[in-house]
Amino acid sequence: MDLNFEKLGGLVPAIVQDHRTGRVLMVGFMNSEAFRRTVETGQATFYSRSRGKLWLKGETSGHRLLVREIYTDCDQDAVLLKVEALGPGVCHEGYESCFFRRLEDGRWQVAEPRSYDPAQVYGKER
Repeated sequence: MDLNFEKLGGLVPAIVQDHRTGRVLMVGFMNSEAFRRTVETGQATFYSRSRGKLWLKGETSGHRLLVREIYTDCDQDAVLLKVEALGPGVCHEGYESCFFRRLEDGRWQVAEPRSYDPAQVYGKER
């Protein structure tokens, strides 16, 4: 389970993909502890760079990510998590995927409808 956490100052990027459809749902970061917990529990755990602590995806929303497979790249400095997403969406803005904006004519446009109301899930507008 050796990964190169040193290349990015103790972190590796973690690309999260739906295991059935292949859609990229989000990108997060893991330190060695987040990776260890993910492997041990089967639930995606990340390191929040803004909060400086570990967070279990779905701890607030209940929209957890059950890990089905884990891959690493050739340099072993990034991971790919193939997951089963529990809940209507992964994005804290209410979308199925964090990648809901598409570049059209030089501007970012929302490319899909929200899958849930984040105000109802998080208790305030995000």
